[in-house]
Amino acid sequence: MSSSRIYSVTIALVMLFGLGTTTVGLAQAQNVKTVKLPNGEEVVNISGEWDTQIENYGPWSGYGTYPNVIKITLEGNSFVGIRMKADTYSSAGTELFRGELDKDGIKKIQIITGMGPYDAKGQISENGNKIIIDDGEKARSTLIRK
Repeated sequence: MSSSRIYSVTIALVMLFGLGTTTVGLAQAQNVKTVKLPNGEEVVNISGEWDTQIENYGPWSGYGTYPNVIKITLEGNSFVGIRMKADTYSSAGTELFRGELDKDGIKKIQIITGMGPYDAKGQISENGNKIIIDDGEKARSTLIRK
């Protein structure tokens, strides 16, 4: 096979697989629900109901792990997560967390407890269907979109 033919076949394969990857990436990106903020920034739309596993660990491990359903409402770039069910320590209708979004995901978040708010970190999965909120030493919530 001549070098020009090998070069042509190589270019064709790169274009074929390169375009295939781009198409898959665009299709995955299109599956993520987004909302446009008044400032024009587009953020992941996390509003709706989420199945949630609340895990207390480290110094709070005695408080245990339990499920709930959380309804997130988004207003501008601010959001609030409300418990839809009562659990051992909190009534239905009370806040579990509050925070702010930006184009990169969760900008800031606080877990709301009976002892007050605790700063935490939050991460939204690439497909927008899973959120993990963790203060790094005692409380973690894992949310899966319903």
